[in-house]
Amino acid sequence: MGAALEARRLGVGDILVIERDKFLGGILQQCIHNGFGLHLFGEELTGVEYAQRFIDAMQREGIAVMTDTMVMEAEPGMVRAVNADGVHEIQARAIILAMGCRERTRGAINIPGSRPAGVYTAGAAQRLINIEGFLPGRRAVILGSGDIGLIMARRLTLEGAKVEAVAEIMPWSNGLARNIAQCLDDFNIPLLLSHTVVEIHGHKRLEGVTLARVDDNLQPIPGSERYIPCDLLLLSVGLIPENELSRQLGVAMDPVSQGPVVDQYLHTSVDGVFACGNVVHVHDLVDFVTLESRRAAAGAARWLARPKRGRCIPLKAGDNVSYVVPQRISVPAEEDVTLLLRVRRPLRKPEFILRSGEEQVLRRVRPVALPAEMVEIKVPAAAIPGAGELEILCRGEKR
Repeated sequence: MGAALEARRLGVGDILVIERDKFLGGILQQCIHNGFGLHLFGEELTGVEYAQRFIDAMQREGIAVMTDTMVMEAEPGMVRAVNADGVHEIQARAIILAMGCRERTRGAINIPGSRPAGVYTAGAAQRLINIEGFLPGRRAVILGSGDIGLIMARRLTLEGAKVEAVAEIMPWSNGLARNIAQCLDDFNIPLLLSHTVVEIHGHKRLEGVTLARVDDNLQPIPGSERYIPCDLLLLSVGLIPENELSRQLGVAMDPVSQGPVVDQYLHTSVDGVFACGNVVHVHDLVDFVTLESRRAAAGAARWLARPKRGRCIPLKAGDNVSYVVPQRISVPAEEDVTLLLRVRRPLRKPEFILRSGEEQVLRRVRPVALPAEMVEIKVPAAAIPGAGELEILCRGEKR
């Protein structure tokens, strides 16, 4: 919706938004907690309120929408979708991919044990409680300290359930610091770092889980196991960008971010195909998703006005940097470029260095950098070289 509204503001007349759910808003419709909109609107909104602002704006602008519609196939210049009215072939000079993420499931992390009722992803449990009105359990353990898991620890507590612990396999949390404080500390819910679930107990219904401490190689330490009785296990073990359509289109993918390779205009490797939001990489806040969607819309509008691709130079992630977006930069750069990246481990006084070969292009120092919090670095257009290869790396003290 953010991309559609920005495209309309930039003068694009013929816009269509295709949504597979029955209503617009995506995951925001089940996010009834506040904390949205602080960056964009300067006030705290619930996810539903945040979405509604864009829905209202879409209606005012008269932007066409197809809900309850599944895109089955896509190729450059054409999208094939299906709904209750049949199959639709839609011609498009520019396509913006904004499919978001799906949750990593139990099968992706190979927890041993039986397959009883009571094991859910955190997002599925959030939908059950907030939209369907069902409480899936009374005594819970949460595996993973992603933001959805932290928020669900608070939500379950408010609904009268007992959250025994949040277990995180890494020696640091993967959620925002504010969610640790507001969702765990405020409710006295323990966070067990360097712990994981090593066994699930129960046949028809979950009866309990066994937790164990892990070593530096993330392997369970024998003798550290402890059993926790529970009837609900929530998995908050990461998000995977939903890129089946991207791969079908032949878009080049980044193996680390698991999203499309894009330039600063969010243009993928396929002409006329753009991507934004969590389908490119997992963001911390919905405000950042919206801001990125606006950049994608600006890139698409620019392409519609002048469908010609310039020359690109690669940008790669170096020491202590997990990934960086964009992965390439179109040159000559017409405006400043925003780099979004994540560090591999918590660092104190990190020094971010952008270099071309052995030449330092830019240097930025911050007080701290955490894997759970995305780092944003603005690079002046004048500092970007016209050729070669760029690398962003980070140096700092272990935290």
